[in-house]
Amino acid sequence: MKHPFLMTACAFAACVAISDARAQEAATPDTSTGRAADVSLDRVHVQVRRESRVSKGATGLPIAIKDTPQSISTLDKEDMANFGLTGSNDALRLATGVNVDQYETNRATFNSRGFEVQLTQIDGVGMTNDWATVVGQEDTFLFERIELIRGANAMLTGVGNASGTINYIRKRPTNVDGGEVNVTYGQWGQVRGALDYNKVLTQDGNWAGRLVVTHEDKDSYLRALNDKRSTVYGVIDGQIGDAGTLTFGATLNDSKQHSPMWGSLILRHADGTQADLPSSTSTSVDWTYWNTRTQNAFAEYTHQLAKGWEAKATYNYRHYDEDVKLLYASGTLNADNTGLNGWPYRAQKTVINRMFDLSLNGEFDALGRKHSVMVGASRSTQSNSIDTYAFGAGQGSLLLPALPYGGDAYPEPTWGPRTPSSSGEQTLTRAYGVTRLAVTNELKAILGFNAVKLEREGASGYGNAANSRSYPDTKKTTPYAGLTYDFTPDVMGYVSYSTIFQNQDQTDINNNYLDPVKGKNVEVGVKSDWLNKQLMTTFALFKAEQLGLATYAGTRIDPSDPTNPISYYGPKDVKSKGFEFEATGRLSRDSRITVGYTRLILTGPDGKSIYDWVPRTTINAVFDTRISALPALRVGVAGRWQSEVVGPNASQGAYLTADAFASYELSDKASVRLNLNNVLDKKYLRGIAYGAIYGAPRNAAVTLNYKL
Repeated sequence: MKHPFLMTACAFAACVAISDARAQEAATPDTSTGRAADVSLDRVHVQVRRESRVSKGATGLPIAIKDTPQSISTLDKEDMANFGLTGSNDALRLATGVNVDQYETNRATFNSRGFEVQLTQIDGVGMTNDWATVVGQEDTFLFERIELIRGANAMLTGVGNASGTINYIRKRPTNVDGGEVNVTYGQWGQVRGALDYNKVLTQDGNWAGRLVVTHEDKDSYLRALNDKRSTVYGVIDGQIGDAGTLTFGATLNDSKQHSPMWGSLILRHADGTQADLPSSTSTSVDWTYWNTRTQNAFAEYTHQLAKGWEAKATYNYRHYDEDVKLLYASGTLNADNTGLNGWPYRAQKTVINRMFDLSLNGEFDALGRKHSVMVGASRSTQSNSIDTYAFGAGQGSLLLPALPYGGDAYPEPTWGPRTPSSSGEQTLTRAYGVTRLAVTNELKAILGFNAVKLEREGASGYGNAANSRSYPDTKKTTPYAGLTYDFTPDVMGYVSYSTIFQNQDQTDINNNYLDPVKGKNVEVGVKSDWLNKQLMTTFALFKAEQLGLATYAGTRIDPSDPTNPISYYGPKDVKSKGFEFEATGRLSRDSRITVGYTRLILTGPDGKSIYDWVPRTTINAVFDTRISALPALRVGVAGRWQSEVVGPNASQGAYLTADAFASYELSDKASVRLNLNNVLDKKYLRGIAYGAIYGAPRNAAVTLNYKL
């Protein structure tokens, strides 16, 4: 599986050529138009499967979002395209109840309901993020939508905390030939091209393929920062016999970042005041880079059994390589913005994931009603290794000039040979089951369990624990329970309960891994349909407790390297409670809206506020409409407000940001769109949990889109 994309691309190209040849030979002319007739009678089975995919994001069962006893939001591809959101982190800023803490130019954490989101998935599959950190951004053009499942999600993954899960839903083949191509030109030299093309590969419609390609090259408002990202995704699906459906695909992503920030800005002076620097300020220097290359491949086989039962086997493979030269700026900031020291770092990292899942789901009759059930088992492995490069004597910690400094502030050291630094591996094996019982016509119960075994040895993804310290094998069974009640055909109430279990990568002052975090999560809510089911509202009350959660406790000195302090963590019991409201859907045929409101109370073991860098109140709103007097014109606005936050190195007052777009249809195939970001030109910090980076000032981009 060294080059999974090449295999898929070749297969896709070959199938396209064969299908075109067969189409030319077998097309039957329509005598009334002279065009080839659309032969579609044999497509019914696969067409229904392709067009009826639903979310399994919270329970694993194929049930509607409204009928799921947890809060779920979606960002669809139309919203992401309208607002020019090509990166997943930027898109998530529009989401209800999710905060994106971009603490470096290439790394971010997400938090929801007061806790860091440690589960990001693609099509419902994935393992935990190392330290809840996500490197780089996914290109949103690859996805139909992004699902945001708030609250504990151990039902689907076997592990989880009380924050939530971000689930990226990939584009899949459709039943219609065609697609789109678009070109974007934006501020700071942004140039972007994207292609999405679907092809029905056989005359009977049983097989289809889809190819998605993107390339983006852009500079930045941050000094010297440049991002290049190329992504290719190919997928084919079709019917095997009368009952089987096979899907296989691969993605290749190549990202290069020049002059990235590592460690970001320290803005708080020694006397407690905060520096106010230009938005372009960066701690990076000219010789640094952060390059990543990811290969993903997957295969799914689904078989229809008797009486509506379905068996499904899924295999996923991911190979991730990282090559970095970085400079870390740390220290105490003086009143004249001096006092920081630079520390160079060069490394190469490899992470390999493999996951196999086998499940069975279907319906059964009991007590005069239909019920559904799913059972399954999975096994996933992850291995990681990090090699580093030493540097010459006297080339370590050097004093940096006052901020903002230039790209020549720290000379590149002379690097030594590449040597192994840390490595580790883990295996997660689980058995799971869930059933949805129709107690009455109105009352449904969802009951589930997970039995997991986690085997881990060596270091975590960031290598803080010594390789000789093995993590004890962990066995745990966790329950899930939910009730839904249909008060009317349009109003449903629900309650859900889940235990929390999550292993932790952080280490204590003695360099030992912390014990897994444990706890519970309860949610009560009401979901309602309005305007003939075009608009849905969700109101949820939530309460969670996490015991032994890793919390930063200080730094220790490594005797083997006294110039490089290492962070250590301690366990704390943290409670979260609050409420959320979201309304999403259509107000009319031409107007769409999403409004979200989150209010949060977060306390530590002493009952006082904790993690003050997490905003306690957030409001998000997205609205777009077609102008009735000029039907070719669609306009929209998106805004986000958050309350004041306080971090270890900076503070940020409450602020509002807003984006806008206007799209005009030049013809039935071509359109042009203008995006204006940060309309109010607000100066703000994008996140302060681990450092600080200023947000982008007002900027614009123009996109030309053409339907194929």
